Amino acid sequence: MKKLFLLLSLAILGCSFPVKLNLGSSISTPTPVALSPTSTQVPVAPSKLGTEKNPLIIALAPSEKPSAELIAAGNVIAAFIEKRTGYKVVTNIPATQNDLVAALDKGNAHVASLSPFAYLLARENNSVTAMLASTHESQMFYGAQFIANRDSNFISYYNAALDENTAEAAEALAQFFDKKPCWSDATSPSGYVVPLGLLNQAKVQIRSSAFLEGHPSVVRAVYAENICDFGATFIDARQSATLEAKYPDVMEKIVVIWRVPKMIPYENISLSKLVPIEMRRVIQRAFIDLMITPEGKTAIQTAYGMDEIQIAEDALYDDFALYVKDSGLNLTDLIK
Repeated sequence: MKKLFLLLSLAILGCSFPVKLNLGSSISTPTPVALSPTSTQVPVAPSKLGTEKNPLIIALAPSEKPSAELIAAGNVIAAFIEKRTGYKVVTNIPATQNDLVAALDKGNAHVASLSPFAYLLARENNSVTAMLASTHESQMFYGAQFIANRDSNFISYYNAALDENTAEAAEALAQFFDKKPCWSDATSPSGYVVPLGLLNQAKVQIRSSAFLEGHPSVVRAVYAENICDFGATFIDARQSATLEAKYPDVMEKIVVIWRVPKMIPYENISLSKLVPIEMRRVIQRAFIDLMITPEGKTAIQTAYGMDEIQIAEDALYDDFALYVKDSGLNLTDLIK
């Protein structure tokens, strides 16, 4: 009787553990699974993105104190995208660009407008792909220029009549070795970061710099001659109405030494890499359609500050990324 009881007990215990079969081989060793007193814990697959339990999150422009207008614009965007795609959509408003980049990296945002430097940081984290780009006068990129006072005896390697450089950057910028530059500000792509990257790429060492808070201020400083030897601005900061009113000869007195090709981007709208490929085109098309409607365009302007958009791809930003990297500056320090 005891023997029969023992055999029954072993049989019952053996049925308490799952057994995995490996066809074509011997039975594998069962792996114990922790059980609750009343039920077996079954892993739950994550909900599909764009559903009630896992909505598509659209991040609006960062703000520590979001305005009623920003929130209302977000509601318009979310409602349109939800209706057009069938995905469940919600919005959030991060406090800063750094918070926004972190949210994209962690999956707490799926669609967002990013500044050029924020996009590069998110791209380095492999957390986003570019979807749409903001344009100005139908241009996705803008350029920069190195300028100097005509009396400084620097050689200009820019042909204004043909609107083209007459030498490579290394040759044109070599003359700035051990000279003092004036920069716009410490986070300006055209007035500091990209020009610095070009100088570093050409191995041109410069003296301590002056930051003057504004491109017109750089032009004025170069005009004055006794503040810095050369400067960098967007194209063409010399044509400021204020400058021309005060310095009628500014276009003659301040010469362009070399121009950086148009490769500095405006903001873009990026998608999280967590968004499945089959959803990306649908979302992209929905945003384009949204921008066509008057109410949608106003909402995009309010939420992201974009007046025009066009389709973008990550490869379009490669040159910009290279020069920013060569600047040696930390991307997190460049994001406001």
